[in-house]
Amino acid sequence: MKKDLVRNYQQKAHDMLRKAHIVITPEEKENIEVADFGLDDIENIGLQIVVYENNDRYCAKELVMLARQICPEHRHPPLSDQNRGKQETFRCRWGEVFLYVDGDPSPDVHANVPERYKPYLNVWHEIVLKPGEQYTLSPDTRHWFQAGDTGAVISEFSSTSSDETDIFTDPNIQRIPVVE
Repeated sequence: MKKDLVRNYQQKAHDMLRKAHIVITPEEKENIEVADFGLDDIENIGLQIVVYENNDRYCAKELVMLARQICPEHRHPPLSDQNRGKQETFRCRWGEVFLYVDGDPSPDVHANVPERYKPYLNVWHEIVLKPGEQYTLSPDTRHWFQAGDTGAVISEFSSTSSDETDIFTDPNIQRIPVVE
């Protein structure tokens, strides 16, 4: 992604955080990660991330999603005998988010997915999160999520995050952004 495009999405994320009454520092704004997952389709597949802390014990982030933006299906695998993989809790702060996890498929889902991405979304048990609601994922659980019509801000509390080890269903995904 080009730097000017990254700056544009950092500003959009910052504007949404302000709507959610979440204050970040100028340095945090400058460091908002804009992830297009290497697909160059950020309006449909993407995520804007503020990392507050990520150390060998825990991680805290804000996930900012544009209207109907999707974070693609993935899981956080075991990394060693002592590390079962990342466990995470998502808490909706603003907007609405549709979270999909392993389990019986929900009969009527809220997802609106472009056809080209449907082959890579295999879990359809829906959990709807509205402001103040949260859900905890066990390690190695397949999941993906989509913001509602106004976008969403989600706080993530987890064990250590090592995004480079995430396993995505779509083999075309590159988790770590490349900025030109």
